[in-house]
Amino acid sequence: MSSESNPKVVLAYSGGLDTSVILKWLCEKGFDVVAFCADVGQHHEDFEAVKAKALNAGALKCVVTDLRKEFVTDYIFEALKCNAIYEGKYLLGTSVARPCIAKEMVRIAAEEGAGFIAHGATGKGNDQVRFEMCAQALDAKLQCIAPWRDAEFIESFKGRSDLLAYCTKHGIPVDAKPKSNYSIDENLFHTSYESGVLEDANETYEESMFKMTVSPQAAPETSTTIDLEFVKGVPVKLTNKTDGTVKTDPLELFMYANEIAGANGIGRIDIVENRFVGIKSRGVYETPGGTLLRDAHMDLEGICMDREVKRITEGMGIEFARLCYNGFWFAPEMDLIRYSVDYSQRDVTGTVTLELYKGNIIARGRTSPYALYNPDLASMDIEGGGDNFDYNPSDAAGFIRINAVRLKTYAALRAKTQELGGEKHNIREDGESVNDDGFPIRVMDI
Repeated sequence: MSSESNPKVVLAYSGGLDTSVILKWLCEKGFDVVAFCADVGQHHEDFEAVKAKALNAGALKCVVTDLRKEFVTDYIFEALKCNAIYEGKYLLGTSVARPCIAKEMVRIAAEEGAGFIAHGATGKGNDQVRFEMCAQALDAKLQCIAPWRDAEFIESFKGRSDLLAYCTKHGIPVDAKPKSNYSIDENLFHTSYESGVLEDANETYEESMFKMTVSPQAAPETSTTIDLEFVKGVPVKLTNKTDGTVKTDPLELFMYANEIAGANGIGRIDIVENRFVGIKSRGVYETPGGTLLRDAHMDLEGICMDREVKRITEGMGIEFARLCYNGFWFAPEMDLIRYSVDYSQRDVTGTVTLELYKGNIIARGRTSPYALYNPDLASMDIEGGGDNFDYNPSDAAGFIRINAVRLKTYAALRAKTQELGGEKHNIREDGESVNDDGFPIRVMDI
């Protein structure tokens, strides 16, 4: 029963073992609990069953919000526009979902008059940081309860057996199926697998683990050819040229990209990454649609985007990924990057043709009304730049001389250092001349 004197908390609730125990534990601590479940495209989730379980465990209510379309348009596509990738491999499938969930959580807290939010993230992971940083950025008055950092809670629940015993005591239904040998986080962007047997960085995994993709070896023997159309860096149309399927709605487009990429064995990675809290973590991820769309977007930028703008936005993409991964989605520096990226995308409009085959994404062509690529200018069969460009190949000689000035200056310094005895030559077995630190010494004729 609700009491006017009881503090109210909004709990990020999945219906799993941990959050079900946390819900009941919060009730026992005197909180009125509003359970919140975000639909971000979890595979085959029964949200009515989740809602019933939350109410049975003592929640005042359970709010289920369908965030799938917002997740695609306001978060996934934002990451796509700057080709965001963390440490060269990870497409941020979990990271980019957290601000979407946190924003709705804060909205519900305001609507319900709750002064607290709570989550089931562990004290070793990134999610605790992401949820709480996003919440603080959106409503600094909210207080956060993190049971897996609470000494009393940790003392009471030292393992899965303690959690199960607590559920039995309080009549909370639990999944009778055996626990997987790893933990799973899933949404429509990706599925991630970590912990358990995967904590051994050299331990392999079974093919049956994957949910969104087939292995490249099991993919069809025939390829799938598609056209992907973008407007200002955002995908607006996907056409399957093999069977004629066309998708234009953002959510339907993304889900179909998942389907066809996954069916062709695209989007799997196995990495060891650096968590924000300083711990290295192994994760196995499948991100089929995201991998496909990012590949197409990068290809289109090649024909539409100025070289120096591309160089700068590549750095922005790395910073976007770092900020997103670390929980700074609603930070001012992230706003700066997103606004700048939007400007860079104003001419990234066109169509890319791709062939999908056994884990490969093969570019077959691209076209854009804003193409900077000029066939006459690039042609080896036309001496100048064609009718529209004044390009004289002989000008390249001066271009090379000017750009070589600093290289000649550096070479002269190295030669002078050698003459003064400041850099000793050693000869490696391969005949390379190196200094005492083992770095090559190259003296050019000047």
